[in-house]
Amino acid sequence: MTDAAPQASPGSFFLGRYEVRERLGQGAMGTVYRGHDPVLDRPVAIKTIPLDMPKEDRSDYEARFYQEARAAGGLSHPNLVTIYDIGKTERLAYMVMEYVQGKELRELLLTHAPFSAEDAVRVCAQVADGLDYAHVRGVVHRDIKPTNIIVTEEGLVKIADFGIARIRSSELKTMAGIVLGSPRYMSPEQVIGGALDGRTDIFSLGIVLYELLTGRPPFQADTVQGVMYQALNSKPAPPSGTNPKVPRILDFVVAKAIAKDANHRYRSAAAFADDLRSAVGFPRTSLRRLGAATESPPEPEAESDTTEVPPESPAVAPDVLGQEPVPVTVSGAFDSRAATSRLLALAADSGDNAEGAAPFANRDPGAAPPVAPLDRALQRAGPWLWAVAAVALAVALVRAVS
Repeated sequence: MTDAAPQASPGSFFLGRYEVRERLGQGAMGTVYRGHDPVLDRPVAIKTIPLDMPKEDRSDYEARFYQEARAAGGLSHPNLVTIYDIGKTERLAYMVMEYVQGKELRELLLTHAPFSAEDAVRVCAQVADGLDYAHVRGVVHRDIKPTNIIVTEEGLVKIADFGIARIRSSELKTMAGIVLGSPRYMSPEQVIGGALDGRTDIFSLGIVLYELLTGRPPFQADTVQGVMYQALNSKPAPPSGTNPKVPRILDFVVAKAIAKDANHRYRSAAAFADDLRSAVGFPRTSLRRLGAATESPPEPEAESDTTEVPPESPAVAPDVLGQEPVPVTVSGAFDSRAATSRLLALAADSGDNAEGAAPFANRDPGAAPPVAPLDRALQRAGPWLWAVAAVALAVALVRAVS
């Protein structure tokens, strides 16, 4: 006697072993459904991609689909939507993924923008964590944007659509409408069709961060071509110019992430995440609900050198969930010594910032601001400098008399 085949619920249908129950949304690449895996008895998300293309193109398309899906399916990280399975029918290919109960970041932008600096960092630092995990394993997303970022009620952030983006970019000639959803977040090298690596994702995430902080993307125009032109040629205003509550230190972090030249951006998403968390005084792992109370860094001692970080040294940040926040530091990811010095100066003089300019507004208003590294060095060397000057003057006088 054989087991009976599973029966679909009214209004549902099967793709392979998966029951498709409800349509969740539709985009340029296909449709996303909520489904059910009867074998493991768990909910799943199923993304279908139409295969309505000339027969001679279909085999190459399918090969790319499977190659990319397999690469993405090998990724397992808390900040990535996990891919469970892939398959195809005569008319479409489909990808079975982890079902995440949450909201797209685009939806949250419509109701919460602009985000507080803390919430913007909570989202983008987690995205950067997931990207770094993928980049180290040779997988680049290529389409980071708010609709591909999901935030759960607990504050966990997940990146969706790994394994789809490269297919999207390779099909632009035959599926031109696909590009309309994401030119605002394209890196300059992506706009011109250049070679891409993980730094293109860093640029796109920098654009997302800018939008969270200000409530609007940095590049806006009436046409797709206009947006792309700005991505290549325009320098946006710093976020604090639009939203005065944005800490000035984040202006520098954003500027580095969205540099036109990929060589001037962060070398890794991990460095980007470290500087984001350092800018608002968060520990390296910071899973909190959006809107939760701001973590306050501990009060530095009078002679503390916590802001005196050499340009080449990494940021100090713990790896343990729930560990107390650490003093604000600047990582060596800032390649320019001038940028690093400017950031350190901001850390030194920001005790006078208005409320909302986290993280430095949490210091005691009555306490003297910490001395900048250069000033501290001059103070310590002062007596020696005067002694050297006196000796030099005496030698000059002796020579003049003789």
